[in-house]
Amino acid sequence: MTPSTFTLATTAEEVAVAAQTAHRAFLEIAAEPPAVRSSRLNVIAAALRAHAPELIALGHADTHLAEARLQGELNRTAFQLDLFANEVLAGIPLDATVDHADPSWGMGPRPDIRRVNIPLGVVGVFGASNFPFAFSVMGGDSAAALAAGCAVLHKIHSGHRKLALRTAEIVAEALGEAGSPDGLFAVVDGRAAAEALVDHPFVKAIGFTGSTAGGRALFNRASARPEPIPFYGELGSINPVFVLPSAWESRSESILSGYAASFTAGMGQFCTKPGVLFVPDSLVGDQIRGVLEPILEQASLAELLTPGLRESFGTARDDVAAMEGVDALVSGSDDQVPAPTVLITDAAAVTRNPEVLRHEMFGPASLVVRYRRAEDLPGLASLMEGQLTASIHADEADDASLLLDTLTGIAGRVLWNGWPTGVTVSYAQQHGGPYPATTSNTTSVGTAAIGRFTRPVAYQDVPDPQLPASLQDANPYRISRRVDGVFEAAEFGTREVIG
Repeated sequence: MTPSTFTLATTAEEVAVAAQTAHRAFLEIAAEPPAVRSSRLNVIAAALRAHAPELIALGHADTHLAEARLQGELNRTAFQLDLFANEVLAGIPLDATVDHADPSWGMGPRPDIRRVNIPLGVVGVFGASNFPFAFSVMGGDSAAALAAGCAVLHKIHSGHRKLALRTAEIVAEALGEAGSPDGLFAVVDGRAAAEALVDHPFVKAIGFTGSTAGGRALFNRASARPEPIPFYGELGSINPVFVLPSAWESRSESILSGYAASFTAGMGQFCTKPGVLFVPDSLVGDQIRGVLEPILEQASLAELLTPGLRESFGTARDDVAAMEGVDALVSGSDDQVPAPTVLITDAAAVTRNPEVLRHEMFGPASLVVRYRRAEDLPGLASLMEGQLTASIHADEADDASLLLDTLTGIAGRVLWNGWPTGVTVSYAQQHGGPYPATTSNTTSVGTAAIGRFTRPVAYQDVPDPQLPASLQDANPYRISRRVDGVFEAAEFGTREVIG
């Protein structure tokens, strides 16, 4: 690789230099054609695929995650880059809109107004511990920021440091081979560098996936700057699942089987893990245990991602277990590799103390809540804070309309007869919900994520030759636009997305 293309900043002074270099790189590419920006994303995707064996081996050594899981995550990361490349090529993130002058406009003569999204500048991205590819160096936030036309300074996560550094080298090398300016992508490491990253005036937005405490501290720091900046944080989610009576009566065993598989997937270290399951009280605890125990005994177990996560998981699990009205249904274990734990309580207990529903146990543990009447479910749901997801299991005989409306008010994604683990990258995906799930109403997964790192600018009565190419009448980039209220499709096909 070309050494000058890779920067690792570990002090505030080094972050300042990296931010200045990134800002210069951003200015150099800010007005580039969509085809150039799109191609850059394809080049990175190809480089990740080319180095897959090496990266997967490093990921396995760093995180204890299975190689098959890591391979799937790397594939997802490369696919996302190619998907974003197609969006960029078609001009979708630009949202170019042209309103020609109209003397007969209904509220009076309209001037010529044209609007387009422009990139914010330098974006700081904090890598997550639980997804060493998908939410790390070239994960969703980094890919979205580059797709928007921003420069990226990525704060690597200590839980997979060797993998992060090698991934950063590969990305930097690919960018250099694609002719990208030096400094368009760099990494920072350590707490001092992280704080300097949030503080630097050239940094115009932050993407974060992590703990509520850490995310809130950084959110407050970003808001306290002389020029506050957007902080797109994913902080925590319980992801409740509500089972209605008819569905429970007809298929309780299959529901419990799906529940067990979902909350233990990846040792319960998914941000969409179902942390609480509401079920009718028609089955007693012993009956539920009889279904869950043999399934959980077959669960694939591994060390948690970091010693810190193992410690915080044990603390959170024990805190919930000690709450009034909560009992152990499946005791699990307190080993270094903990066996899954299922706690149980009832609707009366959580009504008396809603805090039972607000403690995320990030690891292989979950809570079952038994309720008496389906009519009580909307009220129980309203006790919960903002969520990434909420799920309903219902049959035709169940009336879930009021519950569905309630869950729409607290969650970013509502599932029907499904499990929340597994977040596909697509056009309609929404991965974000009301606080504390996230700190904004945007998504960190899917093509809409690109829009977080842009802002709109309108040009009024600017001569056509002086306009950005995306707004000129000739539409030289042949991108998708809305002209005088009519949507016009891009005039060429997109590149193939490699699955």
